Amino acid sequence: MSRTRIAVLGCGFISEIHISSYQRFVHDAEVVAVYSHHLDRAKKFAEKMGVPAAYDDVDRLLAECDCDILDICLPNHLHHGACLKAAKAGKHVIIEKPLCLSIAEADEMIAACRESGKLLMYAEELCFAPKYERVRAIVESGAVGQVYMLKQCEKHSGPHSRWFYESDKSGGGVMMDMGCHAIAWFMWMLKCRAPKSVYGNFMHVYHDTDAEDHAITQIEFETNGKKVLCIGEDSWVKQGGMQDCIEVYGEKGVCYSDLFQGNASQMYSLEGYDYASEKAGATTGWTYPIFEEAFNQGYPQELAHFVDCVRNNKAPVSDGEYGKAVLQVIHAAYASAKEGRKVALPYASAAKKPVDNWR
Repeated sequence: MSRTRIAVLGCGFISEIHISSYQRFVHDAEVVAVYSHHLDRAKKFAEKMGVPAAYDDVDRLLAECDCDILDICLPNHLHHGACLKAAKAGKHVIIEKPLCLSIAEADEMIAACRESGKLLMYAEELCFAPKYERVRAIVESGAVGQVYMLKQCEKHSGPHSRWFYESDKSGGGVMMDMGCHAIAWFMWMLKCRAPKSVYGNFMHVYHDTDAEDHAITQIEFETNGKKVLCIGEDSWVKQGGMQDCIEVYGEKGVCYSDLFQGNASQMYSLEGYDYASEKAGATTGWTYPIFEEAFNQGYPQELAHFVDCVRNNKAPVSDGEYGKAVLQVIHAAYASAKEGRKVALPYASAAKKPVDNWR
């Protein structure tokens, strides 16, 4: 069987991670084209990544490029339109987080892919990160007993592109950027996409943004007739590099896991070196250079999973409905942060952007 052909929309940080993951780990796939709004940038990126074709027009790419999958790594506000075009062109779609901005957009995207008979995958890499998957398997085996609390935190000093800070493009701040990971991981661990309530406490500390740059979110689930409290902590104002960790509390045990530290080396350097890990900044002094960063975060595994789904006509484990469920909680969390109260779920939001529920 020939390799599955991929076209990637976007030439930024996450696009490079996706293309490298396909090339190094997903041997049934071949990246055949990239897109950027600026053709010069697309051509330079294609040359850098060893991709044969570059486009500055999505419609032309879809018409000329014989691809099986469209991998959408664009700014959040462009997800909806690109997905609809891909579905109309008969392409399978994998899309970076968050799925889109509004519940109405999510419904249209899910319906368009369903009507075209094509798969839609919500790319949540924490569902595939090897270290966290090991934790999930241990917990499912009963090692900690009945789970009563989960925590997930992701913190660093801020995104790498300006559009993240502009809510007309991003839909919100750090909650949209990173809080979505916490929500998806809670749902994944508890095998439940329907939490009971959410309470959001959001702050704007110092970034040049009209949205929040620090957020604490409490989400209540119910499993086996018992409440499970889930706490997400997300920040763009933490100095000193990327932090991504989880905690699982059960009646018979507890588990802690750090995505970046436990699989890293410990190094001291007076001069510094090329790269330690995402958002680490300086590499002088004591640092922890990460080993196989993309692999340990789950990117190759999620992409390989979707290619396998396309090749073998299987449903992805994190589909469009999963992305929509995460987005519903995000909208409710923004409303909770504005009103200062717990918001019951499911929450019906007509807002075009989640941050509109907060301002």
